[in-house]
Amino acid sequence: MRIAVVVTTYNRPDALRAVLEGYAAQTDDAFEILVADDGSTEETKQIVMQYASRRNLAVAHVWQEDRGFRAAAIRNRAVARTDADYIVFTDGDCVPPPSFVASHRALAERGCFVAGNRVLLSEPFTRRVLAERLPIHTWRAGQWAAAWMRRDANRLLPLLRRSAQAGFRTAEPQRWHGVKTCNLALWRSEILRVNGLDEAYEGWGLEDSDFAIRLLHAGLRHKSGRFFAPLFHLWHRDNDRGNLDRNQTRLDELLSTSRYRAELGIDRYLDAARGVA
Repeated sequence: MRIAVVVTTYNRPDALRAVLEGYAAQTDDAFEILVADDGSTEETKQIVMQYASRRNLAVAHVWQEDRGFRAAAIRNRAVARTDADYIVFTDGDCVPPPSFVASHRALAERGCFVAGNRVLLSEPFTRRVLAERLPIHTWRAGQWAAAWMRRDANRLLPLLRRSAQAGFRTAEPQRWHGVKTCNLALWRSEILRVNGLDEAYEGWGLEDSDFAIRLLHAGLRHKSGRFFAPLFHLWHRDNDRGNLDRNQTRLDELLSTSRYRAELGIDRYLDAARGVA
């Protein structure tokens, strides 16, 4: 099973560096990284190129023009660029522990999308991590317990490890609430089946929920990646939520139907990615 990790980023090269350090230290190195860049400046490209030059890391840069928040579009472009069997979606401010890719490989199951979770880091601690280049991806349980005591991390429960075959993983097969593309994995063929993420959502908000709901409409089941594939989420300011009401109306309309294809999705990039005129 060939895995591609799609890392979405926008003008945060220091955070992206910390994330790529985490991927360079994975116990499972049979994967590629697609940095899905939503219009960053040249500095981000230079960071990507630095890591692409490493022999132990396969990294590609997929860029689109900066025209506001278009995470769905750049994720679609990235998925169109790879022929990997399995896609792990994440963000350029989510640092993986060394077992992250191996954990998602173990959780992969036909007919399921796997939703993991994260540990949120505080603003002061995030500044320190980036300024001092702390290798938090290598930290042990005791170090995270101390971080939690200092309120540098919001919780420890996600770091507890349960079996990949634990019964609770498929206990909520219709769940879509809380599913986020910062830690979401599924087969590429299923992404194509639902026409990827829906770019009709304008600005930040609810495109992740739309994606999960359409996957359920297409017959997939939710599988929990909790207590097995966590991430460490660096602090950032909230995105502009000016279009949230409009996006909520769109999501409510989807919930009233059985539609599973994105109205504006990945199909528009597939021929271009294959080099078809």
